[in-house]
Amino acid sequence: MKVAILPVGQADVKTLESIQNGLREAFPETEVTVLENAMHVPKEAYDSSRRQYHSTKILSTLDLYSNKVDADHLLGVTGVDLFVPAMNFVFGEARCPGRAALVSLFRLRPEFHGKPADKKLFHERALKEANHELGHTLGLEHCQNPTCVMFFSNSIADTDRKQAKFCEDCHVLVHRALEK
Repeated sequence: MKVAILPVGQADVKTLESIQNGLREAFPETEVTVLENAMHVPKEAYDSSRRQYHSTKILSTLDLYSNKVDADHLLGVTGVDLFVPAMNFVFGEARCPGRAALVSLFRLRPEFHGKPADKKLFHERALKEANHELGHTLGLEHCQNPTCVMFFSNSIADTDRKQAKFCEDCHVLVHRALEK
């Protein structure tokens, strides 16, 4: 499998590299590259009343972009705050199954939650959400195991509780998807 990481707007290079290295561990024998040229955040995705970006609109642009890259899956990483209409925010969104996924770093920073900066914790959270969204691209649904990376994160506490890896059941599903 080939995964390309695409900055959507501004994204810290060290964070992208951390995600890249973590994805290689979570998905062995996967080629993961970070694309140099960032994609602009689509202006039409911005909702001024919410002061957030509609993730589905950005994901639609990523779908189109995914046809231009030499990769099986495209992971967009953005620093903007994302939402879907039924929720206050989302950490990310993906096609399930599909080629495109999107992760927001905005609410993953400890500073957002009134805590001191912690780059290690921030990178762990970013990797968990990246693994989660790529799991969706492989067809995995949310898992009921609260420590599995495929567990739905309704809050940062959910993200912190889960591990960066797949539970045994989801691990089997990942391998089946990769064998296809």
